[in-house]
Amino acid sequence: MSGELTEGVIKGIIRQVGLECAARGQTLSETLVAFMVRAVVLDPRNGFTMDQILTEKDVQDFIQLCVTRLLDTTNPSLSTIKMQVYFDMNYANRDELLREQQRILKGKLAPVVRDITDRCPHVQEEIEKMYQNIVSYALLSSGLGSPTDIENIREATAALQSVFPQTEMTAFISLNKKDKEQELKDLAMLVTGIRLYNKECMKGGRSIDDLPAILNEAIPSATQAVDEGLNTCHMLAHKYTALLESMQEDPHRYMQLSSFKLKEALFNVRQYEAFLCILLPLFLELSKLWTGFQDEMLLLNFLTSMTSNLQQFLEIHSQLFPEEVLTSLLEGVTVKSDEERIRETMGIRVNVSDFKNQEWLFPETTDNFDRLLIQYHSFCAHAIGVKGLILPGNPAIGILKHKAKYYVFSSKEAAYTFAQDPDKFIQLNVEKAKEYAELIQLLELHHHFEYLFPRAQARIADKCLMKPTAKCDSSTQTDTHILPPTIVRSYEWNEWELRRKALKLANLRRKLTHSMQTDLSHMKRENFTQVYLLKDVGTQTKRDNSSNVPRPQIFLKGLRGQSSPTTHMVKVDLTRAVDET
Repeated sequence: MSGELTEGVIKGIIRQVGLECAARGQTLSETLVAFMVRAVVLDPRNGFTMDQILTEKDVQDFIQLCVTRLLDTTNPSLSTIKMQVYFDMNYANRDELLREQQRILKGKLAPVVRDITDRCPHVQEEIEKMYQNIVSYALLSSGLGSPTDIENIREATAALQSVFPQTEMTAFISLNKKDKEQELKDLAMLVTGIRLYNKECMKGGRSIDDLPAILNEAIPSATQAVDEGLNTCHMLAHKYTALLESMQEDPHRYMQLSSFKLKEALFNVRQYEAFLCILLPLFLELSKLWTGFQDEMLLLNFLTSMTSNLQQFLEIHSQLFPEEVLTSLLEGVTVKSDEERIRETMGIRVNVSDFKNQEWLFPETTDNFDRLLIQYHSFCAHAIGVKGLILPGNPAIGILKHKAKYYVFSSKEAAYTFAQDPDKFIQLNVEKAKEYAELIQLLELHHHFEYLFPRAQARIADKCLMKPTAKCDSSTQTDTHILPPTIVRSYEWNEWELRRKALKLANLRRKLTHSMQTDLSHMKRENFTQVYLLKDVGTQTKRDNSSNVPRPQIFLKGLRGQSSPTTHMVKVDLTRAVDET
């Protein structure tokens, strides 16, 4: 069986580990063995990897390690894993449980239904026998009393005769199979209703259980048992957390308590608490329903059985930590409840301005704040990987949204540290889960280990607490142009291009086109020749010429005065004649 840890090798190891445990007196389910084998591969402290080549000796050591862990009844980690496997394999929600019950009832009624619908009797004796079978069907389908009790048979027969006398059997026999089945269901409901009415009127129905009274008594009792279990879990979780914190603060106490498996015990009690919190709302819903009492009784019995069976996985705490031992260890240690830890951090929140690339959510700024899906089951995302503790997170400090997932923290300092490098601390939490395999389900880390823990091996897919994401390959294709194209190829938006085309057209209108054909090219091809007409060329010459007239020259004499008292002015015209110029 040597080689790599392929799926076939792992299956062979699972089979060998199961046989080895059975030989030592412990018969374990294949699911539990498979989980433990993969948990051993996952834990880096064991030195096994998926791509490692194993020798025969390595395989035998691997098998012995798995057997040792499976037979270690003092390890709370084993009890936690057993609890998880039990819950996964047995838990069913209300609809699934009732649907399974209806399937079982339908299987029990199938022979009676076939005997009634497949036969077509004609003899009176056979008709009476079919009528009695209809009475039996009404009793079996209703569940109101034993179908073999004479008093119940008489009451059911009287109720059936009041709505369906034997004289109508002929019409019933003539129906087809499908109509007969529907008629049977209707008659059974009528008989049940009549019997319940007669019981209320004190006219029979003594064997019919008083379901409302039974539920009124049983529901508070079952709810009280769950509340007591939750209170016990809370107290143990608070004490274990206080001890673990004191170990980190005091090296002396660390040496004193390191031999105790406190972390495993804390993980165990927190897992039990988580499962009870899943069951508790169903009890509360049960008390509000006053119809379908038989279904509610079935559901109540199932939940009570689940609660009592989960209790056995807590017995290891009384062995590891008896009350007197736990009391002595807690001397000088302050035990804080989850509520007290949250109250200590109320009013403290992160400063959004300190983070540029992180998104923080607060109650007053976020719609449906209480309905956000918090990672790690609402425990502090920082304390898990760094301290190995499971501390309750306080959403009032601020919820960090990182890659579409939400994280809460137990203190402002933890929030600041985690926000500096979320991916680093997320990986630390994954590594911590590799060391403690029970954390995978407690912190809901299945998506990190899908390659190692296939959901189909844990339980049937439709019973999963966390439904696996449905994936499929799909492709779509659309036409480039759904409508017929309406592109105008001749459209031009450029004004200057339009002008160029206009000038070209105007120029061509003034051109002539000539064509000719020779004997050699006749009937062979067409030839075209185009010539351009010569341009009209014109010249112009000119001669420069000018003309000029004489400049007038007129002088006046005697304006300055003379010695005589009288002034004499003389005008002299010296302008040349035109023909002299």
